[in-house]
Amino acid sequence: MENTNENQIIENPQQLNELLKIRHDKLKELREKGKDPFEIVKAEVTHHSKEIKENFEEFDQKEVYVAGRIMSKRVMGKASFCDIQDRDGRIQSYVSKNEIGEEGYTEFKKFDIGDIIAIKGVVFKTQKEEISIKAYSVTLLSKSLQILPEKFHGLKDQDLRYRQRYVDLIVNPEVKDTFFKRSQIIKSIRNYLDNKNFLEVETPILQSIYGGAHARPFVTHHNTLDLDLYMRIALELPLKRLIVGGFENVYEIGRVFRNEGMSIKHNPEFTLMELYQAYADYNDMMELTEGLIKAVAKDVLGTLKITYQGIEVDLSKPFEKISMVDAVKKYANVDFREIKTIEEAREVAKKHNIHFESHHQKGDILSLFFDEFVESNLIQPTFLTDHPVDISPLSKRKPTDPEYTERFELFIVGREFANAYSELNDPIDQRERFEAQERLRSEGNDEATMLDDDFLLALEYGMPPTGGLGMGIDRLVMLLTDSPSIRDVLLFPTMKPLNN
Repeated sequence: MENTNENQIIENPQQLNELLKIRHDKLKELREKGKDPFEIVKAEVTHHSKEIKENFEEFDQKEVYVAGRIMSKRVMGKASFCDIQDRDGRIQSYVSKNEIGEEGYTEFKKFDIGDIIAIKGVVFKTQKEEISIKAYSVTLLSKSLQILPEKFHGLKDQDLRYRQRYVDLIVNPEVKDTFFKRSQIIKSIRNYLDNKNFLEVETPILQSIYGGAHARPFVTHHNTLDLDLYMRIALELPLKRLIVGGFENVYEIGRVFRNEGMSIKHNPEFTLMELYQAYADYNDMMELTEGLIKAVAKDVLGTLKITYQGIEVDLSKPFEKISMVDAVKKYANVDFREIKTIEEAREVAKKHNIHFESHHQKGDILSLFFDEFVESNLIQPTFLTDHPVDISPLSKRKPTDPEYTERFELFIVGREFANAYSELNDPIDQRERFEAQERLRSEGNDEATMLDDDFLLALEYGMPPTGGLGMGIDRLVMLLTDSPSIRDVLLFPTMKPLNN
């Protein structure tokens, strides 16, 4: 048996260069013979590996035309075997000189691991009961000029896997399952919302004023207008303008951009889903959020009991609810109901080694206590409710306690998955909160919200009571695919250039 040299470990750059030169020489030879594979424009693929293997009785002795990448090759005199990998998996092919002819077989023996080929043949089972394709013809569709990572050790370097996702998908085909599930999750979200009569819309990515979240934006410039523009940090304000305009149920799934740090939970660009429902409040949003997540998990995974990084999560039970004040009291033993002034809040923060900035208000300090003492404890699905108005510039105040708002965040496995509130529709109150945010900006807080006069004008025309929800799609995909990092669920995550 002739073993292909790609199955051995490449030990030094010289050896790699020699192997690469061999591949380039093979391509040169093909071109000199008038058989340039890159001149082939299409392949009439009729079937794929999974379909054939799962329905062998239907395909036995049936002619098929398949295409894929050579992942292994075993040459044995006048007959050979190769495994090709297509979108669904791998399937073996039996290639013999008697079937494809001497010239075709000689060419086949020169093919390399990684080459993309098309095979026309009939389906059968070998003596070892492996479903295979007996080739009548083999066509080289694309010559691979690079060496795939050694098959037993694979592509293990995590950083390299993110940078060269195309190689990762080739040699670690199980990675594809994450991205198939990602597509299914987004489709399931759309189906859920469409069935509830929500209308999917699109709003601008480039904005002259950014808003809808506390985040630092990316800045760009429009040459014709000689105007600085911002990449959107949220979807909120344009969607709420549509509620003013008369739409009652709208949503958008799209990329947003935040010029912030990177971590296993954060990428500068990510996918956000936001929806707005007229004549609803944050209680309705809780019901919708819980229903959506349960429906998506059941649809995509077939179960409501999942495991994330070894943690059992039960989505079948009613999601828990706790206010931010009660949560901080429970886990930090600090009762902010007893704290009346900013001076008292700062004093208790110092006692608990909570660092705060000079511009932080009482509500900001409460939020800092939550970050330090509570967040990591919210493992099972939990709605954290009633955030302080200081950190909720777009939320309606609670009528019974105007220092706090009708807002919630959903936490699972110690991470935030959704943010929602009864939307502030009072233009006078909204202007005052925007102006407070502007003061924070002037004091150096570049994550504070900008004052948006056009949005205020829209509110003055009248916006009905409205519930709004924002949900990070990437984190939901992480949860439902048991992925430890956001980079594992982004096909092309943001990476620092290697030459920096």
